Amino acid sequence: MRSLRLDPDLDKKLQRAATLRGESVSEFIRRAAEERADKTLADQPSLRFDDVAGIIRGGGGRARRTGAAFTEGLVQDKQGS
Repeated sequence: MRSLRLDPDLDKKLQRAATLRGESVSEFIRRAAEERADKTLADQPSLRFDDVAGIIRGGGGRARRTGAAFTEGLVQDKQGS
């Protein structure tokens, strides 16, 4: 649970806005906070694909030796130049 202090002008503005929406001031503030939090988090590039990105573990196959093959290629290039 949180509590916050509002200056009198903002408090009156919130009361008017909540009344227009047919909500309590608390509900109005909760919805506003949620919308702002969602927008802020959506603006973070690292979180844009959080719901679909992940790690897939597989059995390997041809890709199993990719790192080793890359290293071998670098060594060969260095020896050839």
